[in-house]
Amino acid sequence: MPSSSYSISGLPRRSRRRRSLWPGFLLLFILLAAGSSAFVYWLLYWPNSEKIEAEWEAEKPVFYKGVHYEPTAIGSEEGLKLPFSFLQEWVDPDMIFDEASESVIITTWNKVVQLKTSELTAMVNDKPMELLFSVTRENDQIWVPVEPLMDLYNLHIRESAETGAIIVHREGDIVQWGQVIGRKARALRSEPTVKAPLYTEVDVHERVMIWGEEEEGWYYVQLPNGLTGYMNKKEVAMGETEVFPIEEPPAVTEPWKPVDGKINLTWQQVYNRHPDTDSISPMPGVNVISPQWFHLENEEGRLINKGSAEFAKWASNQGYQVWALVTNSFDPELTSQALSTYERRMYMIKQLVTYAQMYNIQGINVDFENVYLEDKEMMVQFMRELSPILREQGLVVSIDVTIKGGSPTYSLFMDREAIAPLVDYMAVMTYDEHWGSSPVAGSVASLPWVEDGIARIIEEDGVPPSKLLLGVPFYTRIWTEEVVDGQTKVSSRAVSMQRVNDLLAEKSLIPEFDEETGQHYVEFIEDGKTNKIWIEDAVSMKSRIELINKYDLGGVASWSRGFETPDIWEVIRDNMEP
Repeated sequence: MPSSSYSISGLPRRSRRRRSLWPGFLLLFILLAAGSSAFVYWLLYWPNSEKIEAEWEAEKPVFYKGVHYEPTAIGSEEGLKLPFSFLQEWVDPDMIFDEASESVIITTWNKVVQLKTSELTAMVNDKPMELLFSVTRENDQIWVPVEPLMDLYNLHIRESAETGAIIVHREGDIVQWGQVIGRKARALRSEPTVKAPLYTEVDVHERVMIWGEEEEGWYYVQLPNGLTGYMNKKEVAMGETEVFPIEEPPAVTEPWKPVDGKINLTWQQVYNRHPDTDSISPMPGVNVISPQWFHLENEEGRLINKGSAEFAKWASNQGYQVWALVTNSFDPELTSQALSTYERRMYMIKQLVTYAQMYNIQGINVDFENVYLEDKEMMVQFMRELSPILREQGLVVSIDVTIKGGSPTYSLFMDREAIAPLVDYMAVMTYDEHWGSSPVAGSVASLPWVEDGIARIIEEDGVPPSKLLLGVPFYTRIWTEEVVDGQTKVSSRAVSMQRVNDLLAEKSLIPEFDEETGQHYVEFIEDGKTNKIWIEDAVSMKSRIELINKYDLGGVASWSRGFETPDIWEVIRDNMEP
């Protein structure tokens, strides 16, 4: 029957056809899965075999700690010259190029080196030294011969005969070496992944410098020929560590200080070259006197000399050291011009050396004030060049600075942090909190203001307390307030300690102690005007000396001799701890 024939013969045939397709589907699925896995594996893990050239193709590429630096070096072996910009960035940031003399200027603790472009005679502390190769300048690029640099900075240089690459090491640098391991050469890749193109293949047992682990599982390495790239950590075994020794620095002579205590310096104002030393009263405890002898005269760096051999001899007979003071005449324009070139700065320095020898003095005290903020770095450079040459002469180098404040020309121009390592002593002029033309009457130097100023220089600028001299005022101001057209007009005049004592006696005034300033204070009315005085006396001086003891400062510096009362010397001497 048709219907039964259909059901019996049709259904089995369809069933047999379904069973025969399953193995094919399964095989196809397996093949597709395997293909996909292989593709994924190839996509993710199969090493890239493409080779590319290194990014640098220069003849003399320069490297430091695996970092490629541009521009390139020039020359080779003993005639090798390194880019000035590289040296300034990686070796000595204080190295400068002086455009006026076309010279590279290098300063160390005890040397000032001038390397002039295209000249084979260098100057070291203003004395000639012959070179084999000179500084080269082409357009805006400058190259410095390695010959003098090797000794100045204890550089170690590897020059590859294969590539010409220059690898620079400094004293104290540490190089971690590694060795390629395995049975075949290993890839040095451009990125820390097997999919990155490779620069070259590194033979087994070849040594590489390991500069770090940039990505997990990968080292950033450098071959001895200078080539840098990435290698799988599993293919590099750690080797020896190479340490470039730090040479013993030249013996540093400790700055002079009194054997029996701290420095007690007083500044001497000089109005003529022949002061009457017979009129100078005894100053028990003083061990340094600093006369105002030298002053900037013109933009070329010429100094006015008010020195006195008679005064120097008198001071020596009294047992005082003489640290002659040099000023910039407080003229910002002259100062800017005089500091602008190496030759002008050196002219000032050579004059100071000559005068120091002439008068047989023991130190130079630099008092540059009212300087443009834009000359801040040149002020530091002047001290970099001045200190080694004065130190070579056995002279003590000191500088005067203000408390840190907001005035660009009297405070901000002075880089205390940079200058502190260059000098033996730094005298902090802790005055004037309220200056002569201040619109508000107040103390010349209240004790909290003084202490805060000293603490900030120690903490913020890292100046060692032993280098700091507390500059104290021997003067004060009489402030006068009067009402003009409904407004209070303020004026002042600076007076000595003795003048204040005389005024108190004349007017039978009794001062009161002001806790806020740590000083005696008095006010009185005269001719309808209010007069105010924050007094400098034995009480305020004792408190200042206690700050020296508290912070263990190097000593005291007083402005200026002749403004004090006789008892002040004993107060300083008896209260300043050794």
